[in-house]
Amino acid sequence: MIIIIYFFLKYMPRYIVIVGSIMSGLGKGVVTASISKLISSLGYKVLPIKFDGYLNVDCGTMNPFRHGEVFVLEDGTECDMDFGTYERYLNISLKGDCSITGGKIFQKVITKERKGEYLGNDVQFVPHVTREIQEWIKNLAESEKADVVVIEVGGTVGDIENGYFLEAMRQLSLKEKTVFVQLTFVPEINGEQKTKPTQHANRLINSLGINPSIILCRSSKPLERDARQKISLFCNVDDEDIFDDYDLQTIYELPIVLQKQSFIERIAQKLDLRKTDANLDNWKKLVERIKNPVKTVNIAMVGKYTKIKDAYVSIFEAFNHVLAHTGIKTNLKMIESTDIEEGKIDVNTLKNFEGILVPGGFGKRGIEGKIKAIQFARENKIPYLGLCLGLQLMVVEYARNVCNLEDANSTEFDKDTKHPVICLLPEQRDIIYKGGTMRLGNYECLIKKDTIAYSAYQSEKIVERHRHRYEVNPEYVKLLEEKGLVISGTSFNNKIVEIVEWKNQFGIATQAHPELSSKLEKPNPLFMIFVKEAAKK
Repeated sequence: MIIIIYFFLKYMPRYIVIVGSIMSGLGKGVVTASISKLISSLGYKVLPIKFDGYLNVDCGTMNPFRHGEVFVLEDGTECDMDFGTYERYLNISLKGDCSITGGKIFQKVITKERKGEYLGNDVQFVPHVTREIQEWIKNLAESEKADVVVIEVGGTVGDIENGYFLEAMRQLSLKEKTVFVQLTFVPEINGEQKTKPTQHANRLINSLGINPSIILCRSSKPLERDARQKISLFCNVDDEDIFDDYDLQTIYELPIVLQKQSFIERIAQKLDLRKTDANLDNWKKLVERIKNPVKTVNIAMVGKYTKIKDAYVSIFEAFNHVLAHTGIKTNLKMIESTDIEEGKIDVNTLKNFEGILVPGGFGKRGIEGKIKAIQFARENKIPYLGLCLGLQLMVVEYARNVCNLEDANSTEFDKDTKHPVICLLPEQRDIIYKGGTMRLGNYECLIKKDTIAYSAYQSEKIVERHRHRYEVNPEYVKLLEEKGLVISGTSFNNKIVEIVEWKNQFGIATQAHPELSSKLEKPNPLFMIFVKEAAKK
């Protein structure tokens, strides 16, 4: 009988719900990933899920200036950048169903209503929408055989768009083993830590019928005793359930900091998890290397969304992963391509860098500035890495300046160009809807031997994630190769150019987004070889 009860407890999913307070930008994604990492280190299967209240089905059509990077999963789902954080910490690949949006939920409820599944009922937020949310989460937990589901609730407490989701989580907690974690901000004024924002936020959460049993305090330094006692007293939480989340040198250090505070022991006790030691030995070694680099290289990233770092977060993290394994720190300088295009920045300033990277993007703005940067890298033999659009513009630059096709361009920027060396994928030509219709997710690539790509991957077949509508025009491939451009990677049917290189110097670009597959414990090979090449200079 005891064995049966233990088996039932062990394999019955538990839930951790992470809610914010009265302000955003505190790092709920990092907290969710860190908690997931700690539980995973105990040997449990952890499933991170995130809810975003916006009515978009996904964030694929959002401007990076407003929402930050669009992260793409292996199955092609375009989702919030926090999913990149989850994957980078857990060294796993998640499914699209882990991303829940208001748009997805309402679409599902309205479809059911139109099919007559609610006949006789007036469809309401409670119970129909809240029930749909709970069924989604529980069915996903069962299909993935998750031991612990960690749910991040996007936005702040009090937002209209996530109120119904919080109600669904309250209802879930009445039936399932659930722990609520409140992430709050503790500001410091004139050297004194202020707890009133946390107290007010906690009361607001309590008014929704939710009582957080753990409070994580985001602050510039560890909590002082007086502040901790006030939070404990006015938020009805034991001292030992209040934890520090202070400023760190690297976000990857947070699991270690929480482990030192016995966070995992408290979670294990509240969720009836067996108590074992969290094994973070390898993680700690990688973090120490990030904190103590042995060498630095200067890389210029010529992009068009440089005013917001979140637009390129996966690229920044991919370089951190290389640092963790090589000790080589990348000093990544963001340069606005529009400034080069308009002459506000002299392209010759790029000579001060050991490498140049051109990332992905959409739209005509800043394109000529990126092309000038690519030309400068090629002519001055500066190591170059291009990602997605960075490949397309590498081809445009080569066609113009080496193949002498003066007005060569992409039809994305000039529909009437005489030499459309980059054109729309055939399957994209009749598409009307924008959301979720690009060439998305994992695709195979065949790599030629004796190339930079093969040196990086050490394999003739790889898989990377994609997000694009345009490709290298097949009609120009022969001319490009005759003029010396190396086509080192193609799709499995040889129809799509996947990787191109310059001869006799380090210059490589890929149609894929290799930054999306990079993880702390497994850096992406292209970033690894690029940094090592830059370090030689």
